[in-house]
Amino acid sequence: MMIASSIIAICMGFLVLFIRMRAQKKPVNAKKIILPPLFMSTGALMFLFPSFRVSLGEFLEAITVGMLFSILLIKTSKFEIRNNDIYLKRSKAFAFILIGLLLIRIVAKSILSASIDYGELSGMFWILAFGMIVPWRVTMYLQYRKMHQENKDLTTNSI
Repeated sequence: MMIASSIIAICMGFLVLFIRMRAQKKPVNAKKIILPPLFMSTGALMFLFPSFRVSLGEFLEAITVGMLFSILLIKTSKFEIRNNDIYLKRSKAFAFILIGLLLIRIVAKSILSASIDYGELSGMFWILAFGMIVPWRVTMYLQYRKMHQENKDLTTNSI
């Protein structure tokens, strides 16, 4: 089970990397920023099943680590205006950070699986991921709105 979930995590990590690289070629909009955390939130349904539930301490640990990791993603997600559209800037560091986070996840999962039940560990890693994506996307959205307003003001003033 551990090997299968690690392989799936690696595949998903490379899928995210591929999607991110392709997304940089198209303009960004608010919907593209907001929807991923909303889609991911459906994963919280796992907590309906007792085997995935975590203690308050485990929840706080996972959410804290996720929020700390989000800082790395926030630092590598910047926007730029090209042809009156807003694009996500290409960041070489993003790929290395994403791969690094993936490796940390696999190592942590292999170490923690010896002392934490597999279901609880799955719940903790979902909380960690959600705790990472929400602050990152909220920050991206706020940056996008600010840049969108600046771009709108520039376009209006140049007419």
